[in-house]
Amino acid sequence: MIEFIRAGGWLMIPIILSSVIAMAIIIERFLSLRLGKVIPVSDIQRARELAASGNVTDVHLAELNNGSVVGSVLATGLSNRAAPRHVLKESVEEAGRHAVHKLERYLNALGTIAAITPLMGLLGTVLGMITAFSKITQVGVGDPASVAGGISQALFTTAAGIFVAIVAMIFHRYFKGKVDNYVIGMEQEAVKLIELVNQNNAGTPRPAPRSASPSAASAASKASAAIAAARKKQQAAATGGRS
Repeated sequence: MIEFIRAGGWLMIPIILSSVIAMAIIIERFLSLRLGKVIPVSDIQRARELAASGNVTDVHLAELNNGSVVGSVLATGLSNRAAPRHVLKESVEEAGRHAVHKLERYLNALGTIAAITPLMGLLGTVLGMITAFSKITQVGVGDPASVAGGISQALFTTAAGIFVAIVAMIFHRYFKGKVDNYVIGMEQEAVKLIELVNQNNAGTPRPAPRSASPSAASAASKASAAIAAARKKQQAAATGGRS
Protein backbone atom coordinates (compact mmCIF):
# COMPACT_ATOMS: atom_id res chain seq x y z
CA MET A 1 0.00 0.00 0.00
CA ILE A 2 2.82 2.41 0.83
CA GLU A 3 4.47 1.68 -2.48
CA PHE A 4 1.16 2.24 -4.23
CA ILE A 5 0.84 5.66 -2.61
CA ARG A 6 4.42 6.60 -3.40
CA ALA A 7 4.02 5.56 -7.01
CA GLY A 8 0.95 7.76 -7.38
CA GLY A 9 2.74 10.91 -6.31
CA TRP A 10 1.51 13.80 -4.20
CA LEU A 11 -2.00 13.72 -5.73
CA MET A 12 -2.62 10.47 -3.87
CA ILE A 13 -2.81 12.51 -0.64
CA PRO A 14 -6.04 14.42 -1.52
CA ILE A 15 -7.52 11.27 -3.03
CA ILE A 16 -6.85 9.33 0.17
CA LEU A 17 -8.27 12.18 2.29
CA SER A 18 -11.37 12.16 0.12
CA SER A 19 -11.75 8.44 0.62
CA VAL A 20 -11.46 8.82 4.41
CA ILE A 21 -14.11 11.56 4.45
CA ALA A 22 -16.38 9.47 2.23
CA MET A 23 -16.09 6.45 4.52
CA ALA A 24 -16.86 8.60 7.58
CA ILE A 25 -19.99 9.98 5.88
CA ILE A 26 -21.10 6.51 4.80
CA ILE A 27 -20.78 5.11 8.33
CA GLU A 28 -22.53 8.12 9.87
CA ARG A 29 -25.43 7.94 7.40
CA PHE A 30 -25.83 4.20 7.95
CA LEU A 31 -26.26 4.87 11.67
CA SER A 32 -28.51 7.92 11.26
CA LEU A 33 -30.80 6.58 8.54
CA ARG A 34 -31.90 3.48 10.38
CA LEU A 35 -35.63 2.83 10.31
CA GLY A 36 -35.84 2.89 14.10
CA LYS A 37 -34.41 6.41 14.21
CA VAL A 38 -36.39 7.90 11.32
CA ILE A 39 -39.86 6.31 11.29
CA PRO A 40 -40.28 4.14 14.41
CA VAL A 41 -43.68 2.49 14.78
CA SER A 42 -43.83 3.39 18.49
CA ASP A 43 -43.71 7.15 17.80
CA ILE A 44 -46.38 6.89 15.11
CA GLN A 45 -48.68 4.94 17.41
CA ARG A 46 -48.03 7.38 20.23
CA ALA A 47 -48.93 10.36 18.05
CA ARG A 48 -52.18 8.70 16.95
CA GLU A 49 -53.13 7.94 20.53
CA LEU A 50 -52.51 11.53 21.58
CA ALA A 51 -54.50 12.87 18.62
CA ALA A 52 -57.41 10.54 19.38
CA SER A 53 -57.49 11.33 23.09
CA GLY A 54 -56.99 15.07 22.73
CA ASN A 55 -54.99 15.07 25.96
CA VAL A 56 -51.74 16.55 24.63
CA THR A 57 -49.30 18.23 26.99
CA ASP A 58 -45.96 19.94 26.49
CA VAL A 59 -44.23 16.92 27.99
CA HIS A 60 -45.82 14.63 25.41
CA LEU A 61 -44.82 16.95 22.58
CA ALA A 62 -41.23 17.20 23.83
CA GLU A 63 -40.90 13.42 24.07
CA LEU A 64 -42.34 12.94 20.61
CA ASN A 65 -40.20 15.71 19.12
CA ASN A 66 -36.97 14.30 20.53
CA GLY A 67 -37.78 10.68 19.75
CA SER A 68 -37.30 10.51 15.99
CA VAL A 69 -37.45 12.46 12.74
CA VAL A 70 -41.07 11.59 12.02
CA GLY A 71 -41.86 12.31 15.67
CA SER A 72 -40.75 15.92 15.23
CA VAL A 73 -43.09 16.30 12.24
CA LEU A 74 -46.05 14.73 14.05
CA ALA A 75 -45.35 16.78 17.18
CA THR A 76 -45.64 19.93 15.09
CA GLY A 77 -49.02 18.77 13.84
CA LEU A 78 -50.23 18.02 17.37
CA SER A 79 -49.04 21.37 18.67
CA ASN A 80 -51.19 23.11 16.01
CA ARG A 81 -54.18 20.75 16.36
CA ALA A 82 -56.56 23.61 17.22
CA ALA A 83 -55.66 25.59 14.08
CA PRO A 84 -57.65 25.42 10.82
CA ARG A 85 -56.83 22.66 8.38
CA HIS A 86 -54.79 24.81 5.99
CA VAL A 87 -52.72 26.26 8.83
CA LEU A 88 -52.16 22.78 10.28
CA LYS A 89 -51.11 21.47 6.87
CA GLU A 90 -48.68 24.33 6.27
CA SER A 91 -47.03 23.84 9.66
CA VAL A 92 -46.60 20.11 9.03
CA GLU A 93 -45.16 20.77 5.56
CA GLU A 94 -42.65 23.22 6.99
CA ALA A 95 -41.61 20.71 9.64
CA GLY A 96 -41.29 18.11 6.88
CA ARG A 97 -38.88 20.33 4.92
CA HIS A 98 -36.68 20.64 7.99
CA ALA A 99 -36.82 16.88 8.45
CA VAL A 100 -35.76 16.26 4.84
CA HIS A 101 -32.83 18.64 5.28
CA LYS A 102 -31.79 16.67 8.35
CA LEU A 103 -32.04 13.36 6.50
CA GLU A 104 -29.93 14.64 3.59
CA ARG A 105 -27.11 15.89 5.81
CA TYR A 106 -23.63 15.27 4.35
CA LEU A 107 -25.04 13.74 1.16
CA ASN A 108 -23.97 16.77 -0.86
CA ALA A 109 -20.43 16.30 0.40
CA LEU A 110 -20.53 12.63 -0.58
CA GLY A 111 -21.76 13.56 -4.05
CA THR A 112 -19.01 16.15 -4.37
CA ILE A 113 -16.38 13.54 -3.53
CA ALA A 114 -17.86 11.23 -6.15
CA ALA A 115 -17.56 14.03 -8.71
CA ILE A 116 -14.09 15.40 -7.98
CA THR A 117 -12.03 12.27 -7.30
CA PRO A 118 -12.05 11.18 -10.99
CA LEU A 119 -10.92 14.69 -11.87
CA MET A 120 -8.05 14.41 -9.39
CA GLY A 121 -7.14 11.07 -10.95
CA LEU A 122 -7.24 12.66 -14.39
CA LEU A 123 -5.02 15.47 -13.13
CA GLY A 124 -2.57 12.86 -11.88
CA THR A 125 -2.66 11.24 -15.30
CA VAL A 126 -1.83 14.52 -17.00
CA LEU A 127 0.99 15.29 -14.58
CA GLY A 128 2.37 11.77 -14.97
CA MET A 129 2.38 12.03 -18.74
CA ILE A 130 4.06 15.43 -18.53
CA THR A 131 6.75 13.87 -16.36
CA ALA A 132 7.17 10.98 -18.80
CA PHE A 133 7.55 13.23 -21.83
CA SER A 134 9.97 15.45 -19.92
CA LYS A 135 12.16 12.41 -19.31
CA ILE A 136 11.94 11.51 -22.98
CA THR A 137 13.14 14.95 -24.01
CA GLN A 138 16.06 14.65 -21.60
CA VAL A 139 17.29 11.08 -22.16
CA GLY A 140 15.46 10.07 -25.31
CA VAL A 141 13.47 6.91 -25.90
CA GLY A 142 16.39 4.58 -25.35
CA ASP A 143 15.88 4.38 -21.57
CA PRO A 144 12.38 3.02 -20.80
CA ALA A 145 13.02 2.98 -17.03
CA SER A 146 13.19 6.76 -16.90
CA VAL A 147 9.79 7.02 -18.61
CA ALA A 148 8.11 4.30 -16.51
CA GLY A 149 7.93 6.51 -13.40
CA GLY A 150 5.71 9.11 -15.01
CA ILE A 151 3.47 6.51 -16.64
CA SER A 152 3.04 4.58 -13.38
CA GLN A 153 2.10 7.81 -11.59
CA ALA A 154 -0.57 8.45 -14.23
CA LEU A 155 -2.05 4.95 -13.91
CA PHE A 156 -2.02 4.82 -10.09
CA THR A 157 -3.73 8.17 -9.56
CA THR A 158 -6.35 7.40 -12.21
CA ALA A 159 -7.16 4.02 -10.67
CA ALA A 160 -7.36 5.43 -7.15
CA GLY A 161 -9.56 8.36 -8.16
CA ILE A 162 -11.99 6.17 -10.11
CA PHE A 163 -12.20 3.62 -7.29
CA VAL A 164 -13.07 6.25 -4.67
CA ALA A 165 -15.58 7.86 -7.02
CA ILE A 166 -17.34 4.54 -7.69
CA VAL A 167 -17.76 3.78 -3.99
CA ALA A 168 -18.92 7.30 -3.15
CA MET A 169 -21.41 7.37 -6.04
CA ILE A 170 -22.92 4.00 -5.12
CA PHE A 171 -23.59 5.00 -1.53
CA HIS A 172 -24.73 8.50 -2.50
CA ARG A 173 -27.43 7.05 -4.76
CA TYR A 174 -28.32 4.46 -2.13
CA PHE A 175 -28.82 7.04 0.62
CA LYS A 176 -30.75 9.38 -1.68
CA GLY A 177 -33.17 6.58 -2.51
CA LYS A 178 -33.51 5.71 1.16
CA VAL A 179 -34.27 9.33 2.05
CA ASP A 180 -36.90 9.52 -0.70
CA ASN A 181 -38.63 6.44 0.70
CA TYR A 182 -38.56 7.91 4.20
CA VAL A 183 -40.03 11.18 2.94
CA ILE A 184 -42.95 9.37 1.33
CA GLY A 185 -43.58 7.43 4.52
CA MET A 186 -43.52 10.59 6.65
CA GLU A 187 -45.92 12.33 4.27
CA GLN A 188 -48.37 9.46 4.56
CA GLU A 189 -48.24 9.46 8.35
CA ALA A 190 -48.61 13.24 8.47
CA VAL A 191 -51.72 13.12 6.27
CA LYS A 192 -53.25 10.42 8.48
CA LEU A 193 -52.57 12.50 11.57
CA ILE A 194 -54.11 15.61 10.00
CA GLU A 195 -57.27 13.69 9.11
CA LEU A 196 -57.51 12.27 12.62
CA VAL A 197 -57.10 15.70 14.19
CA ASN A 198 -59.75 17.16 11.87
CA GLN A 199 -62.18 14.39 12.75
CA ASN A 200 -61.69 15.07 16.44
CA ASN A 201 -62.16 18.80 15.89
CA ALA A 202 -65.37 18.17 13.93
CA GLY A 203 -66.71 15.87 16.65
CA THR A 204 -66.05 18.35 19.45
CA PRO A 205 -69.39 19.86 20.57
CA ARG A 206 -69.65 23.57 20.13
CA PRO A 207 -71.06 25.77 22.91
CA ALA A 208 -74.78 26.51 22.58
CA PRO A 209 -75.72 30.05 21.65
CA ARG A 210 -76.60 32.28 24.55
CA SER A 211 -80.29 33.05 25.11
CA ALA A 212 -81.44 36.61 24.89
CA SER A 213 -81.57 38.57 28.14
CA PRO A 214 -84.98 39.51 29.65
CA SER A 215 -84.46 43.19 28.88
CA ALA A 216 -83.70 42.42 25.24
CA ALA A 217 -86.76 40.15 25.04
CA SER A 218 -89.07 42.81 26.49
CA ALA A 219 -87.70 45.42 24.11
CA ALA A 220 -88.30 43.11 21.18
CA SER A 221 -91.89 42.44 22.29
CA LYS A 222 -92.58 46.18 22.65
CA ALA A 223 -91.23 46.80 19.17
CA SER A 224 -93.43 44.07 17.75
CA ALA A 225 -96.52 45.52 19.50
CA ALA A 226 -95.77 48.99 18.15
CA ILE A 227 -95.41 47.64 14.61
CA ALA A 228 -98.72 45.75 14.92
CA ALA A 229 -100.54 48.88 16.22
CA ALA A 230 -99.21 50.97 13.35
CA ARG A 231 -100.46 48.43 10.83
CA LYS A 232 -103.97 48.48 12.41
CA LYS A 233 -104.09 52.26 12.16
CA GLN A 234 -103.12 52.12 8.48
CA GLN A 235 -105.85 49.53 7.79
CA ALA A 236 -108.49 51.60 9.68
CA ALA A 237 -107.56 54.75 7.76
CA ALA A 238 -107.76 52.91 4.45
CA THR A 239 -111.26 51.50 5.35
CA GLY A 240 -112.58 54.93 6.42
CA GLY A 241 -111.44 56.52 3.16
CA ARG A 242 -113.32 53.95 1.11
CA SER A 243 -116.57 54.43 3.02
